[in-house]
Amino acid sequence: MTTKACSWWIQRMAVLLVGVVLVGVLASSAGAQAAPATAAGSGAATSADKPHDDSFVIGNDDVLAINVWKEPDISRSIPVRSDGKISLPLVGEVQAAGLTPLKLEKDIAEKLKSFISEPEVTVMVQQVNSQKFNILGQVNKPGSFVIANSPTVLDGLALAGGFRDFAKKKSIYVLRHGPSGEVRLPFNYKDVSEGKNMAQNVKLQPGDTIIVP
Repeated sequence: MTTKACSWWIQRMAVLLVGVVLVGVLASSAGAQAAPATAAGSGAATSADKPHDDSFVIGNDDVLAINVWKEPDISRSIPVRSDGKISLPLVGEVQAAGLTPLKLEKDIAEKLKSFISEPEVTVMVQQVNSQKFNILGQVNKPGSFVIANSPTVLDGLALAGGFRDFAKKKSIYVLRHGPSGEVRLPFNYKDVSEGKNMAQNVKLQPGDTIIVP
């Protein structure tokens, strides 16, 4: 083989080698882009398949967002009345308090079947006003307060505006209704305010009553 022919052959092989490398790089890049798309699709399916949260029980004064698919005249935000019911167009009055959102969805859908073919109803709790705790005794603002953001006893006392002059700050207690009856949880404000015995500063539960003697 002549020198000229040999040179031509080397150049030809080099071009072919570059082409193979470029094809490999492009294929790898396409695979990398496809992988996130597949993962995103998988995540969307998981999210769509997420089960309905059926642990919350609706109470009086809670605000509900009710959506009926393709029925904007029925869909709305509505508070639960003091009698535990709500009113909707076509549906009329429906018992809401004491039910979970999932159960209320089914009840509304059942009532709508006389007017809408296969109604799709979604119930979301927009605002929780039914879960409250009480503060009684020697505080500036005794009364009932909505439980929000997991308040502690110390938080509750702050919401009540602090103590009156003759409050017994070492003898405060929380009345709580447990499975075996009413229990009394002591709370020494002096200790907790000084960073001592912090286990006393429990998170309040619906129905708790703080007593400040």
